Parts: sequence; C-alpha cells; structure tokens
Amino acid sequence: MNDKETNKDPATQRESLTELLERLAKNSAAIVQDEIELAIQGVREKARGVRNGALTVAIGTLISFAAFMSFCAALIIGLTSYMAPVFAAIVTGAALALIGVAIAFIGCRRLKKSVYKK
Repeated sequence: MNDKETNKDPATQRESLTELLERLAKNSAAIVQDEIELAIQGVREKARGVRNGALTVAIGTLISFAAFMSFCAALIIGLTSYMAPVFAAIVTGAALALIGVAIAFIGCRRLKKSVYKK
C-alpha cells in the first residue's frame, strides 16, 4: 500500500509527468532529425541516379554522333563514283541540313503546341 500512496503524491506525479514530457520532446526531435536525414539520403540517391543516367546518355550521344559522321563519310565516298568529291560532300551536307531543318521545325511546332496549350 505504501507504493500506491507514494504514487498519489502530487510532487511525484508532477516530476514523472515532466520527465515524460522531456522524453517525448527528445524522442520527437530525434524522429524529426531521422526523417530529415532519410529525406536527404533519398534526394542524394535520386541525384546520383540522374547523374549516372545523364552521363550514360551523353556517352551514347557522342558514340552515335561518331557513327553518324562515319556514315556521312561513307556516303560521300560512295557518291564520288558518280560525281566530283566536292559536289558529293555538298550534296550530302545539303541533304542532311534539309533533314535537320525539317526535324527542328516539327519540334518547334510541337513545343509551341505544348507550351501554349489552352
């Protein structure tokens, strides 16, 4: 019975309530810190993935560009059987420029449609 009597003492109850509130505050702060650290770690992982993906795309683009240049050289060499090398290079360049302008024009129209969409 002595234990029940000491628990009913207001000073003891107040002290334990204070301790509980302090523990609650510390635990809440720790949880918030852990959540912030977890969020930062998630952002870092996503950034690392984006960086690796962008690097892979850049390397693939450079290799594809080198292959495209090789095909252009092969086309020019093949056309030299029918015309002078200078004209073969001019014809190839003009054809590629025309294709590039057409693709850029189509891309601009699509971009304008998506930006100014009502």
